[in-house]
Amino acid sequence: RAMEPPLYPVAGASGPQGDEDRLGDPDGPEAPLDELVGAYPNYNEEEEERRYYRRKRLGVLKNVLAASAGGALTYGVYLGLLQMQLILHYDETYREVKYGDMGLPDIDSKMLMGINVTPIAALLYTPVLIRFFGTKWMMFLAVGIYALFVSTNYWERYYTLVPSAVALGMAIVPLWASMGNYITRMSQKYYEYSHYKEQDEQGLQQRPPRGSHAPYLLVFQAIFYSFFHLSFACAQLPMIYFLNHYLYDLNHTLFNVQSCGTHSHGILSGFNKTVLRTLPRSRNLIVVESVLMAVAFLAMLLVLGLCGAAYRPTEEIDLRSVGWGNIFQLPFKHMRDFRLRHLVPFFIYSGFEVLFACTGIALGYGVCSVGLERLAYLLVAYSLGASVASVLGLLGLWLPRPVPLLAGAGLHLLLTLCLFFWAPVPRVLQHSWILYMAAALWGVGSALNKTGLSTLLGILYEDKERQDFIFTIYHWWQAVAIFIVYLGSSLPMKAKLVVLLLTLLAAAISYLRMEQKLRRGVVPRQPRIPRPQHKVRGYRYLEEDNSDESDTEGERGGVGGGGRGDNAEEEALPAGHGPGPEPAGPHRRACPYEQALGGDGPEEQ
Repeated sequence: RAMEPPLYPVAGASGPQGDEDRLGDPDGPEAPLDELVGAYPNYNEEEEERRYYRRKRLGVLKNVLAASAGGALTYGVYLGLLQMQLILHYDETYREVKYGDMGLPDIDSKMLMGINVTPIAALLYTPVLIRFFGTKWMMFLAVGIYALFVSTNYWERYYTLVPSAVALGMAIVPLWASMGNYITRMSQKYYEYSHYKEQDEQGLQQRPPRGSHAPYLLVFQAIFYSFFHLSFACAQLPMIYFLNHYLYDLNHTLFNVQSCGTHSHGILSGFNKTVLRTLPRSRNLIVVESVLMAVAFLAMLLVLGLCGAAYRPTEEIDLRSVGWGNIFQLPFKHMRDFRLRHLVPFFIYSGFEVLFACTGIALGYGVCSVGLERLAYLLVAYSLGASVASVLGLLGLWLPRPVPLLAGAGLHLLLTLCLFFWAPVPRVLQHSWILYMAAALWGVGSALNKTGLSTLLGILYEDKERQDFIFTIYHWWQAVAIFIVYLGSSLPMKAKLVVLLLTLLAAAISYLRMEQKLRRGVVPRQPRIPRPQHKVRGYRYLEEDNSDESDTEGERGGVGGGGRGDNAEEEALPAGHGPGPEPAGPHRRACPYEQALGGDGPEEQ
């Protein structure tokens, strides 16, 4: 019987055509190497590169949307819980029935003090925390502290509410400073991934042109603040779907209120001490708090799972390696820059106007005249107006830079003057449409203010070594403004409006003065960023950077003019000092790997 041919051909075996395949090329051991390990015949390098950078750009968009949604959910949960908690604790029947003589008003006052006073010290630790944890992990940690504040409301006691409020106050400035830094970095990354061909032609060590990322920054800030201002509407959902069913109407709560608006003093003087018709069941409160806790946990997952890193690992190490003492000092040194000094009044006004929307317009004009049951709808009008108007920040793509920011300031100026002469009558609903319109227009001005300031800072300070310091200063001054509002909460409404008006005028004049100096070509005084000092040796960097050079190589590079300038991000290797083994000698210290082997250097093999 004839031998049957094998099912699979044996490599190198002679076939009908000997050692050659049908194309005439030898098979088996004699086959050409390119056929085995060469490139795919239909491989298009340019197309694959285009697809790669398109995936990178989509990743940046995913980071921006995740950070924006995470920040909006976090702030919405915080505001909604705090608002519901303060309304429940304000009702004296609720306090007496559920907590007896525990002193709940005193606990609430200390909790508010912790939230408003603690951020004053944030300038001392925020840059250190952001550099230590990194931008993404600082965002995650701060969102986790907000979630901790929500969780303590399951058991409302002094030792749970007050410490969590102090921790929350410590996290406010780091959260929003790292958020602003993160959005700015994403715009710079999107520019790099969109213009990768220009980057290849210019070389890796060449900086992109000044202001090249500005269009992407405008778009990303508009997206971020559209989500952020929606948090005020999200915060009203517990009020609309839960707490409003338990509230008295305005005829009961406003029975002793005599004056509103510009004639009012403090916060809701004469407001009734009982605002709840029936007390909510504890089980229903636990369900609402559990939903808020789940949303806060979802915000943590968004930041953790969907937000990518703001910097490369080598950049993160470089940012930490300038020295912790320098990191602590640099925010104060940046205040010598005339641009920041001229923007400080706008930073303060940015804090004033948000608090005035929530306390002045919503309480002093709204609740005081149309009742507590319409508070949620007033804040929803403010939120939707601000969220939609955040898109107006894109006008900066076509208009001069000062126009959106000054347009928001002008709108707030007109509204402040109108509110100064308006005193709505308590328990009269005919003018409620004016309140909704005022709240929505104030939201439009807030959106132009927030998007304009954040975009301006991202354009003026493009160096990635400075951005966390700049946004820390911005949000610290906002926290100072919020602290001032907290101290002056008992002032008459006219005094608050005068302070708001004077701050707004000073901010606009100071900003125009800054733009005038920049047009004249005045050079700002920026502090020098020290060169990173890497004290740990090891394989932590790529060879092209040669960041693990020895002391001898560093000295030779400095003598040869290879040192880094004050504002340089990367440096090219000096000629003749490419990456390679470190020279052995009496001044050469063994790296940890060599010490573990017991040798004195690479020469002992």
